Amino acid sequence: MEADFVIVGAGSAGCAMAYRLSEAGASVLVIEHGGTDAGPFIQMPAALSYPMNMKRYDWGYRSEPEPHLNNRRLACPRGKVIGGSSSINGMVYVRGHAMDYDTWAEMGADGWSYADVLPYFKRMETWHDGGQGGDPAWRGTDGPLHITRGPRDNPLFHAFVEAGRQAGYEVTGDYNGEQQEGFGPMEQTVWRGRRWSAANAYLRPALKRENCALVNGLACRVVLEEGRARGVEVEQGGKRQVIRARREVVLAASSINSPKLLMLSGIGPGAHLAEHGIDVVADRPGVGQNLQDHLELYIQMASRQPITLYRHWNLFGKARIGAQWLFTKTGLGASNQFESAAFIRSKAGVPYPDIQYHFLPIAVRYDGQAAAEGHGFQAHVGPMRSPSRGSVSLRSGRVKEAPVIRFNYMSHEQDWEDFRTCIRLTREIFGQDAFKPYVGKEIQPGTEAQSDAALDAFIADHAESAYHPCGTCRMGRSDDAGAVVDGQARVIGVDGLRVADSSVFPQITNGNLNAPSIMVGEKVSDHLLGRDPLPRANERPWVHPDWQQAQR
Repeated sequence: MEADFVIVGAGSAGCAMAYRLSEAGASVLVIEHGGTDAGPFIQMPAALSYPMNMKRYDWGYRSEPEPHLNNRRLACPRGKVIGGSSSINGMVYVRGHAMDYDTWAEMGADGWSYADVLPYFKRMETWHDGGQGGDPAWRGTDGPLHITRGPRDNPLFHAFVEAGRQAGYEVTGDYNGEQQEGFGPMEQTVWRGRRWSAANAYLRPALKRENCALVNGLACRVVLEEGRARGVEVEQGGKRQVIRARREVVLAASSINSPKLLMLSGIGPGAHLAEHGIDVVADRPGVGQNLQDHLELYIQMASRQPITLYRHWNLFGKARIGAQWLFTKTGLGASNQFESAAFIRSKAGVPYPDIQYHFLPIAVRYDGQAAAEGHGFQAHVGPMRSPSRGSVSLRSGRVKEAPVIRFNYMSHEQDWEDFRTCIRLTREIFGQDAFKPYVGKEIQPGTEAQSDAALDAFIADHAESAYHPCGTCRMGRSDDAGAVVDGQARVIGVDGLRVADSSVFPQITNGNLNAPSIMVGEKVSDHLLGRDPLPRANERPWVHPDWQQAQR
């Protein structure tokens, strides 16, 4: 059991690295604790609320009680299945804004500015615009990851974009292209009616090569000898063995499990490790710190017309959609139903969008529970750049014990101000003429909630994670005490060990994290192979010409 590269985690970044490293002729072993992704719950896009709530596919993590959210413990699903969280997520595809990556570079992630990462986004994509417009020059044409758009057959998808235009916002044909800011079609990792996870896009083709194999087991710790990573200790069926790496070990186990594994291996805040009886190999105080996430609210409206997905919200309707999908891979089952979106700025003086919308033509929760009684629709809305930071720490030195996850959500006054702005701007959008034929009463928060205090009470009760944890092994320069990895994703202070997943993000990106996580895997594979990075891009992204004076 030995290979050139040993990767822990067959998730978004891990699958991409397995593909690129094996393509280059290196031998690769990928360690994954979860099992197969076969079956309709994962592969059928419209069934997305099921896998993230199934113990079989999810690590089942929860936050500690969040003091600013009425001590609620929020779910923190992470994929425990091949494909990782790309197999249980909402399949929304967002690269992030150009300025996100320029900020990374300013924070010390050398070589990760937008000009550096855009070529990797292009390399990983095969983009299909479905005749809905877009920026072909900014997009990829022959990568493993197929990106499509839903059919947008429901008139509510168009009402949402038109309402945005009527409210004075930009309309964009491709938020992943030149102009993120504005209202337009949403993109999804769906191909030919199936979830196009990292497992389908990258891992399955990689496993067809003789030099790539999957090992099912629980990674317990990185084996370190004389300051160098030599392999990974894995538990299989109650027995432990070491899988050795001839060249390097790469942790791609998620922003929750990667810092946990580092700490169990003796890499992390020295005093914290000593508390749990772990010998300190490298005292890196930043391991597990800098935890970030997106919170969101569902602003729900009753529909005056029976055109929402609620008409299928019964056993017969679900069975019909499921049968159509099973036999033809078409129909409502073939889309995640997030088919219109928006990115806007909360106020003048904000240079690039800091609010994201997903629009959904039904009023329902992510976990598939509590569909509003009758026809309704909703906008998922939340701020993109919360100043709040949390942490992941060890509960004990035992590998099977869940870590302590403290997001510290809403711990800044700015968080509350941003969320109140989100609610008020959303109400204004639903108040436009484009929605007049459809809008009934406001289901949630409800029109009686107008004052700051009433909105704050609603936020504390109803804000939910958008499931975008990141930042716990952040990239930075080697003289930065809080950094965990350098610009090539090498763990500072340990040889032969890298981290490549959303935990290396210095700051959370605009939007959903699957695309940037795969991009990290793509880029780090070139670093692992000792290749020169792809040539930098010259494209200049659109920025609102009047951003300093105007909100829209």
